[in-house]
Amino acid sequence: MPDAISPVAARWIRRWLILIGLMVYAMILIGGATRLTDSGLSITEWEPIKGALPPFSEAAWLAEFEKYKQTAEFQQQNYNMSMAEFQYIYWWEWGHRLFGRLIGLVAIAGFIWFAAKRWMSRKWVLRLGALIALGGLQGFIGWWMVASGIGDTDRLDVAPYRLMTHFGLALLIIAVTAWFWLDLGEQKKIEVGQRLRVVALALLILTSIQMLSGALVAGLDAGRTYTDWPLMAGELIPAHYVDEQLGVRSLFEGRAATQFNHRFFAYTLWALALVGAFVARGSAIAKGFYLVAGLTTAQAVWGIITLVNAAPLPIALIHQGLGVVVLLSSVWLVWITRSEHIRTVRA
Repeated sequence: MPDAISPVAARWIRRWLILIGLMVYAMILIGGATRLTDSGLSITEWEPIKGALPPFSEAAWLAEFEKYKQTAEFQQQNYNMSMAEFQYIYWWEWGHRLFGRLIGLVAIAGFIWFAAKRWMSRKWVLRLGALIALGGLQGFIGWWMVASGIGDTDRLDVAPYRLMTHFGLALLIIAVTAWFWLDLGEQKKIEVGQRLRVVALALLILTSIQMLSGALVAGLDAGRTYTDWPLMAGELIPAHYVDEQLGVRSLFEGRAATQFNHRFFAYTLWALALVGAFVARGSAIAKGFYLVAGLTTAQAVWGIITLVNAAPLPIALIHQGLGVVVLLSSVWLVWITRSEHIRTVRA
């Protein structure tokens, strides 16, 4: 089989993928903290090589601070900020970018090592090469996102749809990493009906949509706007769901609309997870559906806790981290319920 690789190669590539996955997971949490601390615009330039080094002297710090002072965020919101306060947000953004560089180094170094050992088939060269390319694209998307908050004099934060794109690509990277890790492991075919395969796929799609809608909520600080539950400002559907000035853009830029949509998708996802667990009872994959339903329920409860507490940093990060776990469990469920697995590891 030209696509097969040896068990030794598969074992080491899986370990590398686990490391990549854990680093991406940590990166998602660091990115969430960077957003919640309003640190993302503290570094106003993108220098992939030179930017790896932070300011060392007082003059260098002053120069960075002066660049930040040219942003609308500083001029309209943080005009009373001290140097110490600037350094706090700077270190968050610098750490976020540095960790991204470390992920890239680990990914490229592993790929080169596997190529030198001739451990990858043509298929896996393409697949792992595509994964690394997604990581490189993420760096460009990250700067595209930050640039939206620096170049626009009317915007105090990054554009929410660009934040959603950046976050969505991170989710795609960790999902693909998990899928490849599963493909290289011991593969067992589980016979399930078409209905369960459809439900598993629907759970993955809806979880992805829900996570993306959460990125819009985070980008607009909408989670701190309406903090009552189950109603929003005492209403089932907020009166300002459609902002007169935004029009259809309210779906992406309106705080009322984005938070309401996030709640609606959460209820829908939770209901689908429970239905899936019920339908799958007695099947070979029942425990998998129970796991997804349990994690989805925990995430829904924690989401309510996050909301009513106005999304403080620690609680909000747990909410984001648990959301990624729900997504990965849905990826696994889709993978394990495929009608046919293609063996890629040579016995």
